Amino acid sequence: MFASQKGLCVIRPKAPAVQVDHCHKTGRVRGVLCFNCNSGLGLLRDDPDVVYRAADYLEGNAWKPTLVAPGVYQLPS
Repeated sequence: MFASQKGLCVIRPKAPAVQVDHCHKTGRVRGVLCFNCNSGLGLLRDDPDVVYRAADYLEGNAWKPTLVAPGVYQLPS
């Protein structure tokens, strides 16, 4: 796996892959990541919804209300 990734992190391909990442529910190895990416996924509890919200936040899209009817706005969940 390390060789197929050319020794680079799957998420940040400019960073060296130094830690084996695995699913905490199944134990299945997913790939080899750099320290920061592996730690970040762990801190976000491997929850894709949280990762998507984090990406939205970084892109400036989080917490922008959506107009659903005249004068009625909905915040993202």
